[in-house]
Amino acid sequence: MFDLELASYKCVRTLAKSASCDACVGVCPTSAITIESITNLPAVLPSACVGCGACMGSCPTQAWSMSAFNATDFFFEIVQAEQPLLSCRKNIPCLAALNEEHLLGLALLRSDVVLDTAGCSSCEWALKAHIDTTIESVEYLLDAMQSPHRLHFTQAPYMPEGSASSNRREFLEKITLKNIVHAKANFDKAVDIDPDTLKAFALDTIDVAQIRNKQFPDKRKILLTALKRTPTPEVLHVVDGGEVHFISDKRIDASLCTACQMCYRVCPTQALKSDYKASKITFDASLCLKCHLCHDVCEPKAITLKEGFDIGHFFAPATQNLVAFTVRLCNECGTYFHYKGGEVTCARCQIEEDEAKELWGLHGK
Repeated sequence: MFDLELASYKCVRTLAKSASCDACVGVCPTSAITIESITNLPAVLPSACVGCGACMGSCPTQAWSMSAFNATDFFFEIVQAEQPLLSCRKNIPCLAALNEEHLLGLALLRSDVVLDTAGCSSCEWALKAHIDTTIESVEYLLDAMQSPHRLHFTQAPYMPEGSASSNRREFLEKITLKNIVHAKANFDKAVDIDPDTLKAFALDTIDVAQIRNKQFPDKRKILLTALKRTPTPEVLHVVDGGEVHFISDKRIDASLCTACQMCYRVCPTQALKSDYKASKITFDASLCLKCHLCHDVCEPKAITLKEGFDIGHFFAPATQNLVAFTVRLCNECGTYFHYKGGEVTCARCQIEEDEAKELWGLHGK
């Protein structure tokens, strides 16, 4: 049983009931994670969790965490390591605990990063296909960026010195000064937890306040920092958007958009924004997590993904205008609204006027 926690305020499912994100459910090798119908949030069965960390790696907003492994801390340890080896027998629960941003950032900063994939084919967790997809995406982007760096792979599984056998969870079982506090806390928690009872998560008052603080996850900060230390390619290619799973470029069909404001209000990172007049919708691809939430809440399906992704967004982030609206000040309430012609009255004031006329028997006059 592993101490898996969900920061509810980070999960995109808290931002809209129509959110379709279920990446953690789909990647879990033991079906330990399900979506609770009442809360609309993921829940985990502790006894079924094997601690692979794939849910952490697949979550676009890094809402999942495990005290035994922190991907951000691990990233900086590998960056400074004498021999940057990533192995489930040495220092990581599974390569699936990292996503493309982690691996791409490591590859850009180090030319000698080595992945131990020797045991993936025979692993009972059956995450090889997911890991292969992640690695292929990273290598595809490294090639598009014209980077001389590549990921490297071991021909044989990592074997600890002086050991005749290897144990992929050995690092989790070691009690050191660094994790004694975590081990004690986990033990205390385990006393009160029934491993066969579904562990549900919900929003509390503090979580609701946190939702208002738009922020993007550490893995994106890590990647953007690594990119600043990477030479800009001579040619900025437009790559296949389907091969990039953590970022996207978007378009909005002005003929379909109703200016409802939902897409940028729910965006967890403010990749989508507007101005104080709500006269436009802008987009910064470098902040996009490809969580699909803006698409889920758009009823007319006006917002769509572009087929390609411009590598230039990595090296020169810029805000682009997706759609612009004609706005006017309402003659009744004095607020800006999306003007489509006719009376200079916002929809809310028009509804109030129509209801008043109906109440007074003046409807249609």
